[in-house]
Amino acid sequence: MPRMSPPPAHALAVRRKRAENAAARRKRRLVGLLLLAAVALVTLLLTAFGSGGRARVATTAPAPATRLLPSGPPQPQVVAMHGTLRLDLPIAQGRVTAIGYHASGDGALALDPVGHQANQGVVGRVVHHLFGGGGSGLRYYVIGGGTGASTGTLDVGAVPGTDVYSPVDGTIVGITAYVIAGRPYGARIDIQPTSSPSLVVSLTHLRPDPSLRVGSTVGATTSKLGTVVDFTGIEQQALARYTQNAGNHVATSVHPAAALSFP
Repeated sequence: MPRMSPPPAHALAVRRKRAENAAARRKRRLVGLLLLAAVALVTLLLTAFGSGGRARVATTAPAPATRLLPSGPPQPQVVAMHGTLRLDLPIAQGRVTAIGYHASGDGALALDPVGHQANQGVVGRVVHHLFGGGGSGLRYYVIGGGTGASTGTLDVGAVPGTDVYSPVDGTIVGITAYVIAGRPYGARIDIQPTSSPSLVVSLTHLRPDPSLRVGSTVGATTSKLGTVVDFTGIEQQALARYTQNAGNHVATSVHPAAALSFP
């Protein structure tokens, strides 16, 4: 039987080239499929979690009729902490328009928010969604501006006239006028917490209840301190970016007792 001679060298080169081209085409198709899958995943995540950290601006709408009625006390719910000190929500849950934190520049201590940050950005939200750690419950915003701890002041939004209750158990150690541009707008109420007597919890942007006195004992979520003052036209309130109104609120901060002076 005659023996077949091996194919010429150029034929082998052609076959090798065809095999390399086929492998290259398969590789390109695989890379294309991976890119399409990545684009689809990013699109899905952006759709699910929103774009960027910017809050959606809601259109202004009339306040619900229930907000025109007396609010009553809130249900006990911790909104922020400093060490072992717990701050309860000072406004009835159904009346809260938004919760925000910002720096105050007056030596306020950093607070640890309870809940999850609603404006942390898409990357952080996706990471927390996939791997946990984002928190749950109350939604809050971290508002830029000021100096000092970025969570030094807690703003709990509510319409003017809403009842404000004590965020801690403690004793009233100061009731002083809250002055802006030489004019008083409500008062600053200072409370020495029973659980942390070396600290003072200060609240502003509220009109004190007539029955409140220095030395009065107050209970968290049960003792009325006053009502929210209308600051519309007095100052530009950053919380307005996340509410359907002017951003009126009661502000709460925590200071070392030795750093504050009382009249």
